[in-house]
Amino acid sequence: MLNKDSKIYVAGHNGLVGSAIWNNLKSRGYNNLVGRSHRELDLTDQNAVKAFFDEEQPEAVVLAAAFVGGIMANSLYRADFIMMNMKIQCNVISEAYAHGVKKLLFLGSTCIYPKNAPQPMKEDCLLTSPLEYTNEEYAIAKIAGLKMCESYNLQYGTNYIAVMPTNLYGPNDNFHLENSHVMPAMMRKVYLAKLIRDGAWDKIAIDLDKRPVEGVNGSASHDEILKVLGKYGIENNKVTLWGTGTPLREFLWSEDMADASVHVLLNVNFSDIIGIEKYSSVHYGASTDGAVDRNHSAGRGGAIPKLGEIRNCHINVGTGKELTIRELSELVVKAVGFEGTVEFDASKPDGTMRKLIDVSKLHSLGWTHKVEIEDGVKKLFEWYQSTL
Repeated sequence: MLNKDSKIYVAGHNGLVGSAIWNNLKSRGYNNLVGRSHRELDLTDQNAVKAFFDEEQPEAVVLAAAFVGGIMANSLYRADFIMMNMKIQCNVISEAYAHGVKKLLFLGSTCIYPKNAPQPMKEDCLLTSPLEYTNEEYAIAKIAGLKMCESYNLQYGTNYIAVMPTNLYGPNDNFHLENSHVMPAMMRKVYLAKLIRDGAWDKIAIDLDKRPVEGVNGSASHDEILKVLGKYGIENNKVTLWGTGTPLREFLWSEDMADASVHVLLNVNFSDIIGIEKYSSVHYGASTDGAVDRNHSAGRGGAIPKLGEIRNCHINVGTGKELTIRELSELVVKAVGFEGTVEFDASKPDGTMRKLIDVSKLHSLGWTHKVEIEDGVKKLFEWYQSTL
């Protein structure tokens, strides 16, 4: 469906996953790529998104843009997390349909699954019990996004695929302490605690100039720096992390996620996922060249009884492997060369205790991960140092 000259819009192309997807497409010879920074295009602005699609007319869209953060950010900005993400998704998906986009890939998150879902979590455990409270709004937005893709496919015969990655890490990760995810936050804390112990104030200044903490940069006094870092559990040769350290987490290298995403974009269709051959042509009366009559929907909104209920068409993307937060901290400590103390503050929330996904659907579609966590943590620290 897509050839090397196809124009592909990567929304969120400067982000952790979007940048990796962009680079992966380039490496495969797809050079007709379109990207806009947030400053150039506000995806929450419906008119701006329409004007962009009017101008660019992409053949395919990768929706990797999102309003994201960790437990602290999810707790503080609940309204923002649901509203910003819903606006982005509604605007991009509706304009993609209005402009005849052939293929759309929507990136969600495995936080869509219930807090107490059976482990490992299969795609069909979606909406079977309550969500984790601390990231409920983000999860609801992402569930709505995957349901948009599913519903457009069923009503209009589109080819929109939703992938749900596990916890991601890698180049272009967010290391800002106020709103970063667990691994980069942990890594930066350990690194700064080591620098304080070493008295390496020149390196601390470089770090804070690159990524200020609550407005405090490298030009602040040592006392000001120590005070603000102390709020995040960073002290002289000591780091305090949130929770008990016992939750289990699965992590996927972002460039692996990108490779999986591009594999799905180029090789997987909606008909492959629901297991019905030539689904679009049978169900929607598509022409022999694959074009869909965009004003036609078969039966009652596309849900014809002989096919039964079609749901959970999204694809989990991960490694199928897990480790505890404490074990992760040990890998980070080793990568950074930290010889101090790591403590856990059990009065702070752990979040979901276990979040392992079942990746058998992904494997059946022809893709498996390549980077193991032990190597990935070292690669991430090397990347972080390269930015300073």
